[in-house]
Amino acid sequence: MDSSADGPKLGTWAMPYVAILRHDLGTLWASWLVRLWLAGTVVLTFALVASNWATFRDGTLVASLLFPYLVFPWFFVVVVLGISPVSGSRSGELADAILSRPVSRWQYLLATWSARVAVVWGVYLVVIIPAIALVVLARRPVPTDTVTVYGIVSSLFLVGLVQTFLVSLGFLMGTLLQRPLLAVVVLVFLWYPIGLILSVFSLEEFSPVSLSQAISTQLRRAWRQAADSEPSTDRQEMQTFTKQVDHFFNVLSGAKSEPKAATPEFFEAGEFEDFSVVRVASGYALPSVVAVVFAGLCFCWRDL
Repeated sequence: MDSSADGPKLGTWAMPYVAILRHDLGTLWASWLVRLWLAGTVVLTFALVASNWATFRDGTLVASLLFPYLVFPWFFVVVVLGISPVSGSRSGELADAILSRPVSRWQYLLATWSARVAVVWGVYLVVIIPAIALVVLARRPVPTDTVTVYGIVSSLFLVGLVQTFLVSLGFLMGTLLQRPLLAVVVLVFLWYPIGLILSVFSLEEFSPVSLSQAISTQLRRAWRQAADSEPSTDRQEMQTFTKQVDHFFNVLSGAKSEPKAATPEFFEAGEFEDFSVVRVASGYALPSVVAVVFAGLCFCWRDL
């Protein structure tokens, strides 16, 4: 009897949530902000791939493609999407929707938050997955790289989690300040300095700048690492000796030596050998939950 009674209650609660979610998804996909963002990320991704096609190895090039989603410029779009449903001109719409219809504040908040997370993930993945597949599978005039499927999937998940955190942070600031422009300015002047300060200590769990540098390491990591994750001195000396021998025989035979790939210092810092997916995921997932909860509490206490 209890299970049959809980079913209709759950379905009744979910109906307004699903209705708002579907409505917001349709509205967002039809908005010019999302359309321009989709076009902009396509153009920027193509430009990064084309300009670094013959210079960056797979891991470095993929890390450079993920950088705009972590640091600049798509931070602004994601934050604006998070702020918009709980501030500014939406106040009158909120009052009409919540006070005159059987919709709770939590249902509205969670539905609009879910819609924005879904749109952000959709725009991000629909562009970046084909780009990564092209970079990894195509034959390019650079040395081969050891990018793994696990490294790609885990890196995509972590970047998407950072964007989820930015949406949640925008929700919180929009609810607290109730003015979109003020909320964006406060987030920019707080988030970037804090991220740069944390990047000095290589805290990829809390700084997208450090995470951008660590992504190239994670992309080359297998599901099961060997007991000794860092290459030993003997192994490094053996690799150097092998390269010297290959170069010697290439000179004798007249064959062209393998081209050297560019190694930008930002993406090849080499300071993230202890990178932990669980630790980084917790560093962004837990604050996201806290931000949504606090935004919900503030939203429930606020007069409409």
